[in-house]
Amino acid sequence: MVILRATQKVLKSLEKSATDEETSDTALGDWYVNRTVVDRKPVLLFVRSRSLLAMVTQARNVKGLPEQFPELLRERLERLDVDSAVISSEVGATQPVRVGRTRDRSVMGTMVSFTKALPFYLSEDGWDDDDRLLAELKLAQTPCRCGPSFREAIWPVEYA
Repeated sequence: MVILRATQKVLKSLEKSATDEETSDTALGDWYVNRTVVDRKPVLLFVRSRSLLAMVTQARNVKGLPEQFPELLRERLERLDVDSAVISSEVGATQPVRVGRTRDRSVMGTMVSFTKALPFYLSEDGWDDDDRLLAELKLAQTPCRCGPSFREAIWPVEYA
């Protein structure tokens, strides 16, 4: 089971089905999801709670997100060149997909930063799937949770 930790914007379209105390039992853990708009196109930004790995997709049929999530995850892991056996195992473990409220303010802070960066990564003259994939790559290479030492930074692409 995987839990999508949805912001208030996303919860307006989804039915909450997980308690605040529940956690995902998948290797990747909970995924946080927020809806934003870039160049008048709605976008869903997902962030993995453990590594802060981002996934970006167009916000189509948000109500069907629990059914769509396993395939979105499969595609993202394939873009990272993860072994197919590991992908199959992780995607299989996501069933069922449950929806809950956000609960980690640190992950939410990272999502806010990523949301502010998206317009710089997605062209204002209209963007397509190639731009979206490039934005994912740039977000994965963004250092997060930087402390006083450079060694304390989390690079999402390294912890995917």
